[in-house]
Amino acid sequence: MKTRLLATVAVLVPLAGWAADNTDPGTPPTSGTASFEALDANKDGRISMPEASVDPKLVEEFSTADKDGDGYLDSSEYANAVNAPPQQ
Repeated sequence: MKTRLLATVAVLVPLAGWAADNTDPGTPPTSGTASFEALDANKDGRISMPEASVDPKLVEEFSTADKDGDGYLDSSEYANAVNAPPQQ
């Protein structure tokens, strides 16, 4: 029994370290507003709704922020959405 426990610990400890070190640098922070660059996961210069989905506030404002109606936010549309006063 003790051997089995030690074997389990020997396997799990390195996995825990790997998981902690293997974070995606492109993942935006969970609090506050992420930068345009962080949200633009595929680096095409625009934010799609799936990319915006990591920021609930941006999802709520997406259609309003998408001024040209192309289904994407470019950097100026994003900046306007982030800098806009909160809606009531």
